[in-house]
Amino acid sequence: MEQARLIPIHIMGTTYEVPDTLTILKAMEYAGFQLVRGCGCRGGICGACGTVYRFPNSHKIEIGLACQTLVQPDMYLAQLPFFPAKRSVFDKKTVQASVATFQALYPELFKCVSCNTCTKSCPMEIEVMDYVNAIMRGDIKKAAELSFDCIMCGLCTSRCPAEISHYNAAILARRLYGRFLAPRAKHLHKQVEAVTNGQYTGPIMQLMEMDRGQLKKLYVEREVEPNMADEMWEPQSKEHLLGVS
Repeated sequence: MEQARLIPIHIMGTTYEVPDTLTILKAMEYAGFQLVRGCGCRGGICGACGTVYRFPNSHKIEIGLACQTLVQPDMYLAQLPFFPAKRSVFDKKTVQASVATFQALYPELFKCVSCNTCTKSCPMEIEVMDYVNAIMRGDIKKAAELSFDCIMCGLCTSRCPAEISHYNAAILARRLYGRFLAPRAKHLHKQVEAVTNGQYTGPIMQLMEMDRGQLKKLYVEREVEPNMADEMWEPQSKEHLLGVS
C-alpha cells in the first residue's frame, strides 16, 4: 500500500502539513482543531460541514462537504457555519399544493435569473435550478423528485444572487407532494387500523420484558429472506457478528 505523503493546506490563514489521504474534516482534526460544530454525521448525510476553498492563482471558489472532500496541496479553506436562510411558517391544514403557496411563502423564488450557480454549488449534484423552475411552473411532483437527495447544507443559498432559500422551498415541495399528490399506499389504512386495534400491543410488551440475552437470541433466529441472509452472514456466522458466544 502506498504511504501517505504530507502536503500543505491553509486553514483560516494558517499553513498545516497533513497526509494527502485525509478528508478536509479529518485533516482539520489532524492539524489540532477540535470540531464541536460543523461536523455532524461525518458521512455526507447531514450537510453540516459545508466548506469553501480555492487554490493559488485561481479565482474560482470551490465548494464541498468536509467529510467527503479529500485535501489537495495548497488549498485555502474555511468552514462555513450553518447558513441562515428564510424559512416560512405555514398551516398544514390549510396550505395547498399550488404555485400560489410558493408565491405567498417564498416569493423570492420568482426572482430566479437562471444563472445555475445553485446547481454548481451543490455537493450532492442536484439540479437545483431545475427544481426551482419546476416550482415556478407548478410542477411540484417534479420539484419533489429532483430535490429528494437534498441534505440542506445551504451552499446553494450562500451563492445565490437572488437570495433564494432553495432548500427550504424544496422541503415544502416534498411535503406538499407527500400530503396531496403522492399515491396513497393501499396497505397503509389496513396497517394503521391493526395498530390502533392493539394487534401488536401484546408482542411489544413481550419484547419489553425480555432481557438482553433473549433479545439477541430472538434476533439471530428471526426469519430472513434467503438472498438477504447470504449477503449478511457470509462468510462470518451470525453469532460472530453479534458477539454472541
